[in-house]
Amino acid sequence: MIQFDFEYYKPASIYEAVQLFQTLDSQGKQPIYYSGGTEIISLARINLLYTKAVIDIKDIPECNILRIQDNQLVLGACLPLTIIEDANHFPLLTKTLREIADHTNRNKITIGGNICGQIYYREAVLPFLLSDSQVVIAGIQGLKYVPIQQVFHQQLQLQKGEFLVQIITNENDLQLPFVSIKKRQQWDTGYPLVTVVAITKSSDNSSNSSTKQIHVAFSGMSPFPYRSEQIEEDLNQQNASVQHRVNLAITHLPEPILNDVEGSSEYRKFVLKNTLQHALTTLEAE
Repeated sequence: MIQFDFEYYKPASIYEAVQLFQTLDSQGKQPIYYSGGTEIISLARINLLYTKAVIDIKDIPECNILRIQDNQLVLGACLPLTIIEDANHFPLLTKTLREIADHTNRNKITIGGNICGQIYYREAVLPFLLSDSQVVIAGIQGLKYVPIQQVFHQQLQLQKGEFLVQIITNENDLQLPFVSIKKRQQWDTGYPLVTVVAITKSSDNSSNSSTKQIHVAFSGMSPFPYRSEQIEEDLNQQNASVQHRVNLAITHLPEPILNDVEGSSEYRKFVLKNTLQHALTTLEAE
């Protein structure tokens, strides 16, 4: 049970939602936006979140779009994970989402809720980081379209009163070769020791020829998901062995490394090392 009372609002448009936030904030009600609500409810029940007003954005049409238009996949932030899985326009995303929680909970968890959440893992963001997707963010100044790499630094950097509306991915990036591997210490739907998501993508070099580059993103190692240019540089040293490249990449992990009931920091590194070797071997064999 949530131990405090709050006002509930369900705007029908982006403009109404943003204006509501401004009004409620000026009244000192500490409003929060709400899409799936699973995390908000969980945190409120254990007194880790407090608000006097909730703005439910699930009735906003732009937040519920799922379509391919103008060679781009457009996903509304309020889409439940299972809806995106069933459509399967983006196989890497589908595989990654299917490893989050169980099917019943994925019916409630939204793509935007997972990306914007406070819980460490936020695995839904990983395929978008690799595909250089764009995010559509609503705020008092209107809509802005921003590459996700520019606004996702450990978490989505939203200004006060802003909310995520959509994620847009180029159609050319939807069918790239990929691996998505989640390692757990406990049950099949538990939190990850590590999640590794990787793709291979052609890249033009100085001689105007095309070479395959591995791009990789992680969750579960640190208290935030991330993609690291340094780690990708290590893994793409084509003249070195897989083992050498992985050993080098491990030295560039961002701190801190999680050390909790799921697994110690040293055990996480051990699992990551083996998972990365498997990922590289798989991708380079294709």
